Amino acid sequence: MDVQTIIFSFLGGLGIFLFGIKFMGDGLQKAAGDRLREILDKFTSNPLMGVLAGMIVTILIQTSSGTTVLTVGLVNAGFMTLHQAIGVIMGANIGTTATAFIIGLDIEAYALPIMFAGTVMIFFLKNKKINNIGQILFGFGGIFYGLKLMGEGVAPLEGLESFQNLTVSMSENPILGVIIGVTFTVAVQSSSASIGLLQELYQQGAIMLDAVMPVLFGDNIGTTITAVFAAIGASVAAKRAAFVHVIFNLIGTTIILILLSPYTLLMENVQDWLNLNERMTVAFAHGIFNVSNTLLQLPFIGLLAILVTKLIPGKDTEIEMKARHLDTSFIERSPGIALGQAKSETLRMAEFAEKGLTESLQYLKTTQKRHSELTVQFEEAINNLDKNITNYLVLVSEQSLSDENSRMHSVLMDTVRDIERIGDHMENMVELVDYQLTNKVTLSEEAYQDLDEMFRLTINTLQHAIKTLENDDVDEAKEVVKQEEEIDKLERKLRKKHILRLNEGKCSGSAGIVFVDMLSNLERIGDHSVNIAEAVLDEQEES
Repeated sequence: MDVQTIIFSFLGGLGIFLFGIKFMGDGLQKAAGDRLREILDKFTSNPLMGVLAGMIVTILIQTSSGTTVLTVGLVNAGFMTLHQAIGVIMGANIGTTATAFIIGLDIEAYALPIMFAGTVMIFFLKNKKINNIGQILFGFGGIFYGLKLMGEGVAPLEGLESFQNLTVSMSENPILGVIIGVTFTVAVQSSSASIGLLQELYQQGAIMLDAVMPVLFGDNIGTTITAVFAAIGASVAAKRAAFVHVIFNLIGTTIILILLSPYTLLMENVQDWLNLNERMTVAFAHGIFNVSNTLLQLPFIGLLAILVTKLIPGKDTEIEMKARHLDTSFIERSPGIALGQAKSETLRMAEFAEKGLTESLQYLKTTQKRHSELTVQFEEAINNLDKNITNYLVLVSEQSLSDENSRMHSVLMDTVRDIERIGDHMENMVELVDYQLTNKVTLSEEAYQDLDEMFRLTINTLQHAIKTLENDDVDEAKEVVKQEEEIDKLERKLRKKHILRLNEGKCSGSAGIVFVDMLSNLERIGDHSVNIAEAVLDEQEES
């Protein structure tokens, strides 16, 4: 076999292998109903549940990096705490061993028929569930076919003296094997591909078990890089979650390197006891290591969190997305207390709206991405609370309510809807600034000053509306109505100033569109603020 054929076989096999993993993972994800985020969000109440959730999600998407990136995203968005994330990351390391066990099955000869069966299900049958199963099968077959091609590409390595010398060096110097494992995994962005290649090399006798081990552990470290990349530019909490993955695998690798000789001997005995083929032996070595590493470090999640907090210092804006007060046990026993809880949660939702609006103003003034990300996170929190509070209030409405409670229920339903709309408008503000930056639209200094004035009046009006709801304060409600009238007057005044700037050539047409749209969104926020105040006023009048 010439050099070109060797290289093409290896690269083509690697490509098909990676595609197979991705395609199978996507199919599994669709078959599972695409509820991965929900699994991570709901089933991480304690570290052990977090480990199980991480395992399940990783098995479903066939990539620990994908699970870790998803976890970093949930931490960044405030849906998950650092303690919860550590458990999930540990579980992801166990879940990723499933791919190695799949590869350990000796079914290479059936790879093409399996791919054909998957193709038939995808292209010739119109049922979505069957299409998803077909995708899983095609990806499954692709893994083995890619592995077969990779094996053909690396087969000649066994006869190369330089490669034999390298394997001897890895046996004598495990650190070299770790570095090779890290490097290859970072290069292909898949520990599964690295481990699959190791399994194939060991199967062919090109590399011995004592040289396989350090490379295997290096693969575990290399897979953490994807999460590190995902955390660049993210919140401090997300950076800590990504760094925990690195520390977790570094600690595990350090311990196992110290015990490398007895561990290698153990795996040789396991191979004999269970009559394992070479590929399955590597899978067991990978699995036992990751399970042991997790069991060893699971009791020390608190210490890991403290360590990573010391290593990555700094305060972060924490947005607790989940509802704090909605206890369903009060709904039947005391609807009045349940409505009080719903009111407390609605006030949290309103505070998110105020903070998000303030962040959107900062984004307009500074164009720093952190402010836009926070605005979007606040908007996501508002949407989440909107759904939870509305569902809670629907359950409350099924109870027998007094006239007073019925009026409060109506106020809260209306208020939640208004706050959700405020969240949409503040997100619109971010999108307008994004449009301005993308299209290099320049606003005049005078336009910035006008927007700042409108923003501050709108934020102040919203703050008074929140106080109106919190204290059932009629005077605050009247102040909101008065300020909303000022917002309307200011909007008309600023529109006229904008037309004058256009006529004088101080402002371009595209800048004018951005300016006017921002004014409109702020004016609508004023309308929703006065709706909140008027709902309280109406309630007071009726009572």
